Amino acid sequence: MILVGGFLGAGKTTLMLSAARLLRGIGRCVGIVLNDQGDELVDTRLAEAAGFPAQEITGGCFCCRFSEFVQKLERMDQPGSKLAPEFIFAEPVGTCTDLSATILQPLKRYYREQFRLAPLTVLVDPARAEELLHPDADPLLAYLFRKQIAEADLVHFSKADLYQQFPALDGVAARPLSAHTGSDIQEWLDEVLSESAVAGSRILEIDYASYADAEAALGWLNWQGELRLRSALTPAAVIGPLMARIDQLLSARQISIAHLKVLARSANGSLKASLCRNGGQPWVDGALDAPPSPRYALTINLRAAGAPEELSSALDLALRDLPGRARTAHWESFRPSPPVPEHRFEDVA
Repeated sequence: MILVGGFLGAGKTTLMLSAARLLRGIGRCVGIVLNDQGDELVDTRLAEAAGFPAQEITGGCFCCRFSEFVQKLERMDQPGSKLAPEFIFAEPVGTCTDLSATILQPLKRYYREQFRLAPLTVLVDPARAEELLHPDADPLLAYLFRKQIAEADLVHFSKADLYQQFPALDGVAARPLSAHTGSDIQEWLDEVLSESAVAGSRILEIDYASYADAEAALGWLNWQGELRLRSALTPAAVIGPLMARIDQLLSARQISIAHLKVLARSANGSLKASLCRNGGQPWVDGALDAPPSPRYALTINLRAAGAPEELSSALDLALRDLPGRARTAHWESFRPSPPVPEHRFEDVA
């Protein structure tokens, strides 16, 4: 099992899918487990669209849903199952930390015979690092970010195709890679699968009250539904204006976007776009050249530094501006509850 952590928008799903495609290309079976505080995840739909068996843990992080997490791993690992992957990538919530003590150590202690564990990789967006390491950064989110890096067995900068310089990470050696271009993905895979590094080699010292406050600093919104257009549009023509409108509405309310993801699916193809900050350039994955369609299944995940009702209000206005009718199947907006892990080890198992 390959656990990939990192802050919201670091590119964890993109890295896992890129690596999974490499493994599939040489005939290996791969599964993916996604995680979120809420339901209706863009990344689960994206993994399924890419043809990978995908499971998801919702309503809490892996550590707080550890028993369910293990059940999902075991379900994928059943002999004779169509899933039965040789490799499982697992992506925790982007605001999770203390993964070594609450996930890797329990797996090492209680499930050593069932799962071989790769070293914990933490992925870092260079621009996010500059933002959260700045003296004026939100102290709670900065605390969380530093803890994520501190417990990592391996640290890698993502989006290396976009940056020439990378910030210092408190003395931690971090190497760049790009899931978008594929640069150094094979080298990362070789490293995590070589068993040359210990999985969960360190245990954090962490204040859970500060950790809980950091997670609750962001509002979370998940929406899923159907869009029926007055005339057929390409997925890019749907997602682009929708994301721009959400960005505009949140910026006008001085609400900072931590991560916005939109997935549009039709019979003609699917397209995902993500945004990591207000006014930023969306990151696109999928069929940009997909033909127009009059109907789309839309999934929207938003994490932003605002009250849940403010996020819902902005989304409602943005959906009303679409050139068609959006029918809601699922809508939730909330602040995460404090983390209460099922297990927490004080020492490396």
